[in-house]
Amino acid sequence: MCGIFGCIIREGEAVKLITDGLKRLEYRGYDSTGVATIQNGQMSIRKDKGRIEEVVSNLRILDMEGQIGLGHTRWATHGAPSMENAHPHTDSNESIALIHNGVIENYLELKDELLEKGHIFKSRTDTEVIPHLIEEEMKNDIGLQEAMLRVLRRLRGSYALVVLSTHEPDRIFVARNESPLVLGISDNGTFCASDVPALLPYTNQVTYLRNGEMAVMEIDGYQILKISDETRVGRETQEITWSPEMAEKQGYKHYMLKEIYEQPNSLKDGLRLQERYLDLLTQFLDRGKEVFLVAAGTSFHSCLAGSYILSKIARITSIPVVSSEFMERYGSTVGIDSVVLTVSQSGETYDTLKAIDQARMRAATVLGITNTVGSTLTRVSRAYLIQQSGPEIGVAATKTFTSQVLVLAQMALRLAKSRGKLSQDELDELDEKLQKVPDWVEESLEKLADPIEKLAESIMDEELFVFLGRGISSATALEARLKVLEITYVPSLAYPAGESKHGPISIIEDGVTCVFVCPQGETRPHIVGSIMEMKSRGARIISICEEGDSDIIRLSDQVIEMPKGIPEVLSPIVYIAPMQLLAYKLAVMKGLDPDMPRNLAKSVTVP
Repeated sequence: MCGIFGCIIREGEAVKLITDGLKRLEYRGYDSTGVATIQNGQMSIRKDKGRIEEVVSNLRILDMEGQIGLGHTRWATHGAPSMENAHPHTDSNESIALIHNGVIENYLELKDELLEKGHIFKSRTDTEVIPHLIEEEMKNDIGLQEAMLRVLRRLRGSYALVVLSTHEPDRIFVARNESPLVLGISDNGTFCASDVPALLPYTNQVTYLRNGEMAVMEIDGYQILKISDETRVGRETQEITWSPEMAEKQGYKHYMLKEIYEQPNSLKDGLRLQERYLDLLTQFLDRGKEVFLVAAGTSFHSCLAGSYILSKIARITSIPVVSSEFMERYGSTVGIDSVVLTVSQSGETYDTLKAIDQARMRAATVLGITNTVGSTLTRVSRAYLIQQSGPEIGVAATKTFTSQVLVLAQMALRLAKSRGKLSQDELDELDEKLQKVPDWVEESLEKLADPIEKLAESIMDEELFVFLGRGISSATALEARLKVLEITYVPSLAYPAGESKHGPISIIEDGVTCVFVCPQGETRPHIVGSIMEMKSRGARIISICEEGDSDIIRLSDQVIEMPKGIPEVLSPIVYIAPMQLLAYKLAVMKGLDPDMPRNLAKSVTVP
């Protein structure tokens, strides 16, 4: 979740690039900020808790000089947010400055060892043991590179590390295990960061560091080494086609709003999957005797929707599982006949990667859907697809959900064709509808902007929301509830509507707002009964339904009318868009920042 940026440049002051890079990583979530530079052999470090702008201003960080440096935004995992716990951390002599994303599992035993040798610690973090370990190794008359390698071999856990030292003031040392780290190169120098958007203003030529690798950065480039045996690694750079502007707000007030309105384009891109890889994944799925869909957060809701689609279209049973629960529920039973389709926007989600490690150990076939080329998920999967949604900066996922469900729908359609489960006419009709999805989303966002604004105004003081849907719409309800919950902080529930009698109905009374997802389809007659149950108990009914659905409109207090002709099996991709917009409007009206919801981060890359 932390943000990392480092650079060695020929022209300009490094600190300006570092602070700008950190601002582009704010979406990852953070509680403190710090920067280190070297000028004329002297190390300068400034850090504190708080937002980047505040820390930069209060500590006059932009006055720091030097053409080499690193910066960090910290998300606390050990030790409360404070100046002492903020990164960078140093050795005893403050000749080594180090920033870290991840968790060192064996830091307590390492710290005890260092305490016995007289080391004094200033923080309560796991990170601080690392520069002290490097310091201790360098007492053996070895260079910084060898000292780092020795230390890295002792660490257990996850890390993306960046090290700056006065011992070698023209180099930056970086290393990775499980936490993401990207290298970049340009005519002006060499860069590293937690994520690509931070690098785009300076270069689009990048290399993803892989697990178990260290790199030595110099002004003309970098050399990658395997931590285990110092073997040199040759790897070509990748050209990133995202422009810097794609990672900016482009005139929208918030990233989330921009990304909601980017969905028609991201969905069009999502329909341009490479046929070869689409066929490859569906072939693997077809061979599995059992299929698991493994993901976390919004991606799990995508998998839930995907399980309905696979069942309806391809007649395949699949089991959606929350990543953090997979090992306990199925880790000892998966085997060579199991297929684990893993879905992760970043491709670096900690619980998801742990789940597939277990699956791989038991010889299961691991497949991936992600938005990040070069991520860990793409490297450990037998085959993978890129969801093509472009950079998503807002913490509350929007493009992620719609793009992932679209990819799963295309896989289901391809499977239905290869398995002969649908007639050619049915396949053609579904494919035609699938191609219309981006236009339906665009139409909905254009037509519903004002109605959603008015709806948000009318319910902004509500203290509880209940989201209900039947069949595949239960996945839409869950995702809509998540959006409201995570950016407005209003307590919210989501249930399959048929399950509401088994508990949720007990909290329904006059004024409680129930939001029903009601597309046309097989579940449509049943949802009418559920609405009547809630209405009879005094609930305020808001329904999202097909345009002109007179029964739903008559029973509802307020309605959001969607375009006609959307198949129920594809409805989550379209019906979630106005719900995303509603959550956004509610957050803004409450004076909240939808891009920076409290206690949340974009990429959960630590346990």
